[in-house]
Amino acid sequence: MTENLQKVRVAVVQASPILFDREATVEKVCQLAGEAAGQGAKLILFPEAFIPAYPRGLTFGTVVGRRSSAGRRIFQRYWENSVDVPGPDTETLGKAARDANVYLAIGVIERDTQTSRGTLFCTLLYFGPDGQLLGLHRKLKPTGAERLIWGEGDGSTLTVLNTELGKIGGLICWENYMPLARMAIYSKGVEFYLAPTADARDTWQATLRHIACEGRCFVLGCNQFVTKDMYPADLEGLDELDGLPDIICRGGSAIISPLGKVLAGPLLDEEGTLVADLNLSLIARSKFDFDVVGHYARPDVFQLSVNENPQLSVVNKSER
Repeated sequence: MTENLQKVRVAVVQASPILFDREATVEKVCQLAGEAAGQGAKLILFPEAFIPAYPRGLTFGTVVGRRSSAGRRIFQRYWENSVDVPGPDTETLGKAARDANVYLAIGVIERDTQTSRGTLFCTLLYFGPDGQLLGLHRKLKPTGAERLIWGEGDGSTLTVLNTELGKIGGLICWENYMPLARMAIYSKGVEFYLAPTADARDTWQATLRHIACEGRCFVLGCNQFVTKDMYPADLEGLDELDGLPDIICRGGSAIISPLGKVLAGPLLDEEGTLVADLNLSLIARSKFDFDVVGHYARPDVFQLSVNENPQLSVVNKSER
């Protein structure tokens, strides 16, 4: 953290994507990022799986032991609207960050371009104010039925960025219930802990406040606001949403201080942007009596080993 930088204005954008439409959603992100920057924000966070959608309520035609042709077509549409990293969409998002002179973090569904080109990952992308893609984090463990459509990340993307604002990192949705994953992030000195999510329950607010108190860091929680009529009318499997309420995801975005105080939010039942000025001196003050990987740790009793090597299914070794 820069010594003479005492306050940073941040924003979390609670919005809906243009579901299953990558290009339109990227355009919306650029617009909303510019608006948040216009309010003075230097760090802007968008929700989990914002591009092209968090496909809440859809089964992709899958039950135990059987997949349907319609479900495969839905997955194809989802795959076709997902994001190549790097690729044209990351170039556009990087330009938006550069034009706004901000750090931009956004949840996307990443299409694997390095190996099989068949796997999708739930990924958090980080862009710098110079427009560069600075890093990414792939969700380590998709939750429940998410495992039908997303692959697992590995320890090579437990990303914490050292920036002039401070150290920026985080985890996605229910990864934040994984104590060891949190410890891995805390160990890198995270100061701005990003927690994009799809969880709109009241209990999620307790999670955000717990992470702030445990990690002695600012926590930015960001969720989507989505209604049933936002799904494309021609989407196969749309009848599966019939039993869901009109508001499918009510949001709950919030910004929390290192001592667990709610600085903004939670924002519920509408789209909107939360903005807060973060006093960075609170981080040092908060660690006076608790530092989970420092003076409050007991390495003589507990130690965590983290494997940050990429896990490849095929390794080609040349003969000497």
